[in-house]
Amino acid sequence: MTVTSTSSLPDTSLKQGLLMSLAPVGRFLSELWRDKAGFAGFAFLVLLVLVALFAPLIAPHDPAAQSVMARLKPPIWMDGSAPGHLLGTDMLGRDILSRLLYGARSSLLVSVSVVALAGSFGVMAGLIAGYKGGLTDAVIMRIVDVQVAFPGLLLTLLLVAVIGPSTTTIIVVLAFSNWMIYTRVVRGIVMSLRQTPFIEAAEVIGCKSSRIIVKHILPNLIAPLLTLGILEFTNIILAEAALSFLGLGVQPPATSWGLDVAGGKNYMMIAWWPITFPGLAIALTVLSINLFANWLRVTTEPAEREKRYARGRAAKMRRTKA
Repeated sequence: MTVTSTSSLPDTSLKQGLLMSLAPVGRFLSELWRDKAGFAGFAFLVLLVLVALFAPLIAPHDPAAQSVMARLKPPIWMDGSAPGHLLGTDMLGRDILSRLLYGARSSLLVSVSVVALAGSFGVMAGLIAGYKGGLTDAVIMRIVDVQVAFPGLLLTLLLVAVIGPSTTTIIVVLAFSNWMIYTRVVRGIVMSLRQTPFIEAAEVIGCKSSRIIVKHILPNLIAPLLTLGILEFTNIILAEAALSFLGLGVQPPATSWGLDVAGGKNYMMIAWWPITFPGLAIALTVLSINLFANWLRVTTEPAEREKRYARGRAAKMRRTKA
């Protein structure tokens, strides 16, 4: 007589559930791997996020610790380097690698916060303007037009100078200066969606406006807003670096890539490393975001996917004939 053990059933169900939950991740990585540039950008961004999260554990030194005896020491592969300072030291003897790791935290914190705040408010305003129309749309869009007409950099500098430089101030001011972009994009999409049959059908059967917006309009905004948010992420990183460079951003003893570039600019003729490595971090981050955003735009737009599929089929047919 054969006895069937039931103890393995929960383990089997657990494994199946785990595999099913990981399947979307596998499909995402498989799709991304086809675009090597997009995959490289995504990999760098994941590495950057991990470095920012675990900076206190990874950083070899305190980023604010100064040593006059070790000032402007070159990277480890050059003559005259100081032991334990892989990328050298700055004009105050602070470890550049440690400041880069902690600077990533500041840049990501500001960028994520600004995109979340500006995106939330801008999407809400765009939904109201596009769906309600009429006087509501006119008032919201005139406010947008007035703020867009005012120079963004000048507005940012003015507000930061009046309120006082700090990380919180940067987040609030940059969010206030960038919400109009989301409003314009969302309003245009919502106005086009209102003419579609499924929205008209939902209105005819008596669905409430809130239900139509949440159930039918918002899901169609995810793809374009995701691409827009990632692209705006690069602008915020550059804006934060510019403000910190001017002394109106992150304030010492905190660190920022823009702040490090500002500190090293007076020594660039005798020591290139204090300004080169922070500038390289900014450039690589912006490039990686743009590469990943380009892949995301192509992947989430049906027309672009069809073009890519057609190009792949044509290339395969040419190889077959050859």
